Amino acid sequence: KFWEEGIRRTRDYEKIVTLAMRGDGDEPMSESANIALLQKIVEDQRRILTKVTGKKVTEIPQVWALYKEVQEYYDKGMEVPEDITLLLCDDNWGNIRILPKLNAKPRKGGYGIYYHFDFVGGPRNYKWLNTNQIERVWEQMHLAYEYGARQIWIVNVGDIKPMEFPISFFLDYAWNPEKWTADRLLDYYRLWAKQQFPEDQIGHDYSDEIASILAKYTKFNSRRKPEMLEPTTYSLVSYNEADNVVKEYNDLAEKAQKIYDSLPQEYKDAFYQLVLHPVIACANLNELYVTVGKNWLYAKQGRASANALAEKAKELFRKDSLISYYYNKIMSNGKWNHMMDQTHIGYTSWQQPPMNVMPEVKKIDLQEKASMGVAIEGSENWWPESKEKPVLPEFDPYNKQTYWIDVFNRGAKEFEYSVKYNEEWLVVNPSRGKVQLEERLTVSVNWDKVPKGTHELPIRIKGSDGTKVELYAVIRNPEFPTYDQIDGFVESNGYISMEAINYARAVNTDSIYWITIPNLGRTNSAVTAMPVTCGVKQLNENSPRLEYKVYLFSRGKIFVKAYLSPTLNFLKGEGLRYAISFDNQEPQIINIHAKDVGNDWEYPMWWN
Repeated sequence: KFWEEGIRRTRDYEKIVTLAMRGDGDEPMSESANIALLQKIVEDQRRILTKVTGKKVTEIPQVWALYKEVQEYYDKGMEVPEDITLLLCDDNWGNIRILPKLNAKPRKGGYGIYYHFDFVGGPRNYKWLNTNQIERVWEQMHLAYEYGARQIWIVNVGDIKPMEFPISFFLDYAWNPEKWTADRLLDYYRLWAKQQFPEDQIGHDYSDEIASILAKYTKFNSRRKPEMLEPTTYSLVSYNEADNVVKEYNDLAEKAQKIYDSLPQEYKDAFYQLVLHPVIACANLNELYVTVGKNWLYAKQGRASANALAEKAKELFRKDSLISYYYNKIMSNGKWNHMMDQTHIGYTSWQQPPMNVMPEVKKIDLQEKASMGVAIEGSENWWPESKEKPVLPEFDPYNKQTYWIDVFNRGAKEFEYSVKYNEEWLVVNPSRGKVQLEERLTVSVNWDKVPKGTHELPIRIKGSDGTKVELYAVIRNPEFPTYDQIDGFVESNGYISMEAINYARAVNTDSIYWITIPNLGRTNSAVTAMPVTCGVKQLNENSPRLEYKVYLFSRGKIFVKAYLSPTLNFLKGEGLRYAISFDNQEPQIINIHAKDVGNDWEYPMWWN
């Protein structure tokens, strides 16, 4: 009766009818896939379609959505009539789970894709602002298109307002996939910006600047979705990671603000909600979590600045609410009220918190007298409390590093400090000063004067409170190779880090070639082999490959960590594989799906 009334009520509408069913509350219908039961349900539903509409059932558009546990029925052999479109799905996080094999028998109903820009469910919701790189959408939907899933594309967007840009791209790409190749993706940002903010209306062509802002903020958000940020997400002590994340976002917010300030009044609201708001909101949120992370670390070290950071975190939390208030109440005279009510701070499980919750901060009691402490880059320890030898990361002439030393106060009164070291080619700046809260010193090397060899130099810091700390700088200046002789990437502190696009040579074949997907990834761009339908190839000396030049000082076993765009085993075969080798060694074949366990739509709770 429920199904009959639904079809009767909508029989005059243009629609696609969804067949089969799931259990109550988005749960599985049964503990295991009961194929006979679901097939009977589909048969009954198709009889209802004929009965109510009076049409041939094969003339009524229908889909079977293989969402989450429903795909198990298909994987175990359940079949439906060929006029029904099989709606293949992603894993709720933008990774397509299954595609038709290239040699699959054609279906009258064909195949489609159900994709996600937004998700409510475990291990955590993501639905506040746009976190979707169009480059990633292109990569997955291009894959679907090439494997023949072309009948219907559906994207779950959640709230429409934060998603105008990726929705535009999804629909434009679906309309003409051949038009938007990887090398044109950056053009899409620019053309979209020009369309929304035409030069003849605003008095200036900002399309390049707006395109850059859109590309960068979606890249930054895709590193870690806002709902999944934690105070410990980014390192506070290594490679200036956390500070760089905050600076990149704040620099982007400043650029967006300047454009906003220059626009005619009638375009300000549109620019605010399409460009400025997501940038300033996410810049503030990232800074909030980094500030809380510093508060935790500095409180552990007993720094006087921990209390100031606790207050700063509270200000940033309040700023988050004010940004949302402006969007809801002030922008467009409150036209879009409640659109930014979505909570996003304070998750403790998959479900959103009922209200934004200020992250816990720590306050410490300071001793009245001054007390000097010292921390160094690369370590969460502090001296003189720690018993470990304080050694800065190694310096070398190829990377010309600059490292930091923090001289901080653990008391309430100001103190003076001085720094002494023996070699003139080591530079510590500043070398003396006064500290109320903390002072960051930089350590660098004048490489024109450094003798050859490896040197471990003491750096002595003395505080007026009587505290003394001796730490060490290790400077490696090999006889060979010189800086000018290096071609490629050089080991530093036991690591080499390379962007995928910075290869020395790309070897193509007549049937396989390499392309860059610009902007895809955490930092720069991605590289992939084309066509995506090329299939498995046996390795030989002429295999398509990317070659990178590296120079290693260390001997022994080398561990390689490859950062790959998430790709599921969408053909349900042996898994996706690549090979790697050094010099003329036998290539090692790596199967990225070798350790896959469980369902490909379920993720471990440690994601929380």
